[in-house]
Amino acid sequence: MTHHTIRGGPVTTDVDVAVIGGGIVGLATAHRLLEQQPGSRVAVLERETDVGRHQSSRNSGVLHAGLYYAPGSAKARWSRAGKPLMERFCAEHGVPFERTGKVVVAVDTAELPGLEQLAARARRNGVEIHHLDADGLREHEPHVDGIAGLWTPETAVTDFGAVCQALATAIRAAGGEVRTDTEVVDIEQRGELVHLALSSGGQQACRDHHSAGIDTRLPDSGPDPANPGGRSGELTAGVVIACAGLRADRVAAMTGHRPAARIVPFRGAWLRLRPDRRHLVRGNIYPVPTGGGLPFLGVHLTRRIDGEVWIGPNAVLGLAREGRTPWSPSLRDLAATLRFPGTWQLARRHLGVGIGEVWRDRVVSAMVREVQRYVPEIRREDVRRGPWGVRAQLVAADGSLVEDFTIDEGGPGSRVLHVLNAPSPAATSALAIGSELSARAVRRFPA
Repeated sequence: MTHHTIRGGPVTTDVDVAVIGGGIVGLATAHRLLEQQPGSRVAVLERETDVGRHQSSRNSGVLHAGLYYAPGSAKARWSRAGKPLMERFCAEHGVPFERTGKVVVAVDTAELPGLEQLAARARRNGVEIHHLDADGLREHEPHVDGIAGLWTPETAVTDFGAVCQALATAIRAAGGEVRTDTEVVDIEQRGELVHLALSSGGQQACRDHHSAGIDTRLPDSGPDPANPGGRSGELTAGVVIACAGLRADRVAAMTGHRPAARIVPFRGAWLRLRPDRRHLVRGNIYPVPTGGGLPFLGVHLTRRIDGEVWIGPNAVLGLAREGRTPWSPSLRDLAATLRFPGTWQLARRHLGVGIGEVWRDRVVSAMVREVQRYVPEIRREDVRRGPWGVRAQLVAADGSLVEDFTIDEGGPGSRVLHVLNAPSPAATSALAIGSELSARAVRRFPA
């Protein structure tokens, strides 16, 4: 127990800082807190039975150099700061990573202005970038067909699921706690302490509902019916940092804070290249981003740290934030998505793009045709369906997608920090985000 003197009297807390969410951002935050404030009592609370089970491990493992992000944005700053921190962490903790580089390919003259804009943005962000002609493209990726391109040698790959396990080990070694199968079901600040109501043992029942193809939880946030009482314990903390990912808006609602923007789930799926065709891709091959108001980077190819080559992902509106199968619905999540006006504004803005994404999701040959534009040797018979995951995307009420990282410190006197939006490159940036959250917590609550 940690003892503080608050307003003249001793108050006892279980921990100094509780971090909600055992994904890569939450774990990195706890790790950085313990590095910057040795001896602090820090606990990570994760509702799943292990850390990093969702977005943190369901990705292609790319360590982004900072090529795409608006100069001066949090994405640009924290990806540039976070990537070397992540590479150093991997080296120190035995997690493999490799700098495989990336080419961005323009296949026709209409894409050249976009390529130039991307190069200018990369230079402003301090990314090492090289212009390529058609021959230069083939020097780096012999099977690419394009008229021009960009090359950055900084892009790397790793296994972010393994990073999560290493972070959890490091947290425990530094005296922190990582509590899995522990769900926060209510948050109440009383004076200068935060009381967290906890539930445990409900995740298996929740997964059983998903395996049956339906989620029986109610549309509004609240306790899971697998635990009707909703509580199995309580934890008190001086500060709470919520890194809840797909549940970020629901955790914020527990504190009485209801952001105007909401989390809308987008499901992405990959194809796998057959082992005997992996020689077609050396590193990372990306198209020129199409823009159009969407922050997604298009269908690309990545040689992962394990040698597999993934193609994707697409971006389809998700029927569930957490599901056992790609198309299994959650009545609760679907109702929340459909009730939110921003969903309908988003659909109105990007209906054509959305239909195309669904088509490519259902028809493998349609996604293959996308990559054949710049790697024409890839054929339908060369690929198999691969893994899938759901990304948490904050959407504004007007239907615009919030592109940058979003941290909300709550109102005056609030002792809860909320990470409301942490899309890609959050994994690359995780240790830099953790440093920022740690610094904000210490500055705001020095006791």
